[in-house]
Amino acid sequence: MPSADQVKALIASLTQGDEGHFYSVAMQIAAHEARMGHGKLAEEIRTLIDKAKSRVRVASNVPIPLARPRGEVAELLTVSYPNVHLNDMVLSLRTKKKLERVIREHRAIQLIRTRGLSPRRKLLLIGKPGTGKTLTASALAGELGLPLFVVRLDGLITKFMGETAAKLRLIFEALNQTRGVYLFDEFDSIGSARGLSNDVGEIRRVLNSFLQMVEQDNSDSLVIAATNHVGILDRALFRRFDDVIEYDLPDKLRIVETLKAKLGAFKTQKIQWTKVASVAQGLNFADITRACEDAIKDALIHERTFVTHPEIVHAIEDRKLAVTHKHNM
Repeated sequence: MPSADQVKALIASLTQGDEGHFYSVAMQIAAHEARMGHGKLAEEIRTLIDKAKSRVRVASNVPIPLARPRGEVAELLTVSYPNVHLNDMVLSLRTKKKLERVIREHRAIQLIRTRGLSPRRKLLLIGKPGTGKTLTASALAGELGLPLFVVRLDGLITKFMGETAAKLRLIFEALNQTRGVYLFDEFDSIGSARGLSNDVGEIRRVLNSFLQMVEQDNSDSLVIAATNHVGILDRALFRRFDDVIEYDLPDKLRIVETLKAKLGAFKTQKIQWTKVASVAQGLNFADITRACEDAIKDALIHERTFVTHPEIVHAIEDRKLAVTHKHNM
């Protein structure tokens, strides 16, 4: 049964017209009933919540603002409602299959929960910058119709002993209260922020707090950690994640696919895609995208209605020089 505080919170949210808070409290009640072994009741509550959300979505054709962080947690999370889908990304077959499985399991989350099981909901994304890790979080949120919360590391990590761990607890309380996709980008910062004035022991305590919280978390939210520096992560972290998904630089086939997708809205003339892909090898998806945008902008500035082979090659070579310069700094 819901507690007196939860009943009061439900009534207060109705009188204030705060649908987001109403759904959050209702989800808390469902989670409590599930922990008490009342699986059928928990499922019925979640079904009613999902139906209510669906009706509002159809009526307004916009996402429900369930998640507008308030109070202290507002300094730790930013929220958006991405309109990105998996088909918008150029992924390896292996990575795409893993992500499709996550999506399928979350769409069947109620059925999975009734069997005492949990969907894959704690993901560690590893790989070089610009290979699609952050975009994956947006795509998962878009596919599942969930808000995307990005953890603000500048607000999370402080120099005061114990404060970071306390703020981390606020984030885990939020993901238990409001279902969404929660992204810890540059995740290695939690375990490798050595420039702070506190000692290494404090960093260890933060890491231990995260390990404990992520292991105990049994919410319906997706927790995604992304890092470019997998080598410096504590090995104990890997056991806490349901899946580790690796991202790499695109091969020639995926480079061609990316080029065609990014230039698709603009006319092209006599582009030799395979040769362009050879020139672009070694660049990540983000840099290839920027090169395409540079070529299109150059065409527009010079009042051309199409991009040619030499122009896209030139844009890619310029991008390669910029990347090389950045890495040598």
